[in-house]
Amino acid sequence: MSSPVEWIEPSGYRVVRLSEEPGSSSLYFNFNAYTPEGDYVVISTPSGISKIQLSTFKLSQVIPIPEPFSFLFVGKKHRRAYYRLNEAKTLHWVDLDTLETRLIGKESLGDIQTINCDETYLAGVEVDPTYKSDILDLFSKRDPKTDQFVYEANWPDGTPMTYADAKEVRLSQRLEARVPMVLFLVDVETGQRKDIYKATDWLNHLLFSPTDPNLLMFCHEGPWHQVDRLWTLRLDESSIAPHKIHERRMNMEIAGHEWFSHDGETIWYDLQTPRGEDFWVAGYEIRTGKRTHYHLNRNEWSVHFSSSTDNSLFCGDGGDPEMVAHAEDGAYLYLFTPKSIPDVAGLKSPDSANLIVPGYFESKKLVDLKNSDYRLEPNANFTPDGKYLIFRSNLHGDLHVYAVEVEPRDK
Repeated sequence: MSSPVEWIEPSGYRVVRLSEEPGSSSLYFNFNAYTPEGDYVVISTPSGISKIQLSTFKLSQVIPIPEPFSFLFVGKKHRRAYYRLNEAKTLHWVDLDTLETRLIGKESLGDIQTINCDETYLAGVEVDPTYKSDILDLFSKRDPKTDQFVYEANWPDGTPMTYADAKEVRLSQRLEARVPMVLFLVDVETGQRKDIYKATDWLNHLLFSPTDPNLLMFCHEGPWHQVDRLWTLRLDESSIAPHKIHERRMNMEIAGHEWFSHDGETIWYDLQTPRGEDFWVAGYEIRTGKRTHYHLNRNEWSVHFSSSTDNSLFCGDGGDPEMVAHAEDGAYLYLFTPKSIPDVAGLKSPDSANLIVPGYFESKKLVDLKNSDYRLEPNANFTPDGKYLIFRSNLHGDLHVYAVEVEPRDK
């Protein structure tokens, strides 16, 4: 089944297919894919890296890559796309205008996950190469269709678990193995590596602040109800030590899939109190510690959430019934408008300045994703001008990159 180039959803929202090659993909929801000026979005295709002009949706190839590669992200300062050659384990950037390429260096077994806002440092994590464990072999196999780890496990009677249950079991086993890891930096100019933090926690999900080159966020990976997931490190402190962002207050409370607001002032994340029952998007203001919680219903829970450049809107990519919310009708691309809950009669609670600011999301369904394989993860995010959500999906068979307008058309 071929994918249409353009259509209007029953909801009234126009969707445009941006990619031309089946198997093309946009980036993970919190990795930057946009040029600093906001005029292009960059995607990966089976044949290389391409850019799409957001004003015209014109696609042009930036660089052909005839070997296995991973498109990592676009820089916040320079108009560069960063990528890895997977077999050679080398890191490179390509200028999106001049098409000049440069080798940064060899990755040295590590996994590069982020770059700081002035593009001086890449950051990554690495498992101790001398450590041997059978559990690591379980995380060496990826599904070529979804690029996700292959999670397989059986119940004691030999019955195969669902993908979701098998994933929880394998994540827990990986967590309990206490594998030695290191978090490191790579100098973009010299390619030199510097190890900055070691742990037997499962380090993952690294993300630099979009505005502070010395603020790095990371997570403790594993089943979310078993870990304190959200942490930050400051690289400009004399002693680099992690700072916990969220403190669990309820058994089975979970928090994760975190991202920075575009101004770098807030860390947002998925919060459930408890897991699979009550759903929030929570915000932590970095400078003041102020917290905001926006409530949403079960069907509106999303694998990933994101926020617009001006923080006025949020979006979510929904979820299928097998996922944590077990939503019966949640497979949609959502647009959320945050609403605050005012003080009754204008009378504030005692110590209100130190309490969580409550609110809720008013939602709109933009795109029906019921025919999507959610293992591919839509990873919706806003274009810099706020006019579109970019997402990926195989809703018409092949994996493609799409844009949906935030404002509806007449049906």
